[in-house]
Amino acid sequence: MGFWIFITVSNLMLPVLMIVIGKVFVKRPPKTINHIYGYRTRRSMQNQDTWDFAHLYCGKLWWKTGWIMLPLSVVSMLPVAGKNDDIVGGVGGGIITVECIVLLATILLVERALKKKG
Repeated sequence: MGFWIFITVSNLMLPVLMIVIGKVFVKRPPKTINHIYGYRTRRSMQNQDTWDFAHLYCGKLWWKTGWIMLPLSVVSMLPVAGKNDDIVGGVGGGIITVECIVLLATILLVERALKKKG
């Protein structure tokens, strides 16, 4: 059961980070374009308007997406509670893979919105 708890908590890290960073990007985004912190892509760093728009759009999207992924991650792990470590690890690995794909998809959505705005 300890391994199941470890994997479940690990799977919740990405949704929680998306929720927290999403809220930060909406409420307190980086004020100026920089190469250290923020949503940094070639398109978002073109000028201050695209920088501000990217953080607002990304922040809202990550906040919503994180809240959707959080309960889905827990519910997806419930059927394997008490199963052997191979099954728990396989399901947990599948969940984190899907979470990473969703994260990458949100980046594509932000880039598309920036292109449409630009």
